Amino acid sequence: MEVVCLDLEGVLVPEVWINVAERTGIEALRLTTRDIADYDELMTYRLGVLDKHGIGLHEIQSVIGELTPLDGAADFLDWLRPRFQVVILSDTFYEFAAPLMRQLAWPTLFCHRLQVEPDGRINGYKLRMPDQKRACVEAFRAVNFRTLAAGDSYNDMTMLGAADAGILFCPPANVVNNFPQFPVTRTYDELRGAFTNASERDIRG
Repeated sequence: MEVVCLDLEGVLVPEVWINVAERTGIEALRLTTRDIADYDELMTYRLGVLDKHGIGLHEIQSVIGELTPLDGAADFLDWLRPRFQVVILSDTFYEFAAPLMRQLAWPTLFCHRLQVEPDGRINGYKLRMPDQKRACVEAFRAVNFRTLAAGDSYNDMTMLGAADAGILFCPPANVVNNFPQFPVTRTYDELRGAFTNASERDIRG
């Protein structure tokens, strides 16, 4: 039995924070986990920027409501589902993800929660657990699921390292350079092939 674990932003959907930056004109919000490896440092920085500019959950949700999954993402998930158990492991928040999950036919998603004031101000966040992507992969393997994983950013690297096969999907050059041990794919067809090859290697023993 095999489980495929996927990152969300940059793999199936656009980067939410980059789109918020473009809509608001606040360039400081363009930084993502492709730029800053420490997630707590990145989120603390983001929340400070939001507070400074008076941007709350409602404004961010209005941007997300206009986003669509990446071209080919829904078809890719439809290809995966009959072949593997599929779980999305993301450092996004349930309050952000729902409109995009609806467009992807509600795949299983493990992520985090925001702490929001009644007026919509985001005053903090609650991680489901530290380094949850790695912990989930290790838990799947502990109950005898062979686990394959794909991601694109620094916060995916422990997940890829814990998996039986870890694959980069459309990563930036800095991630490729820092983690040369992982194969790189640039299209969903290439990622299909990488998952198929990894699965067949297990079948062949």
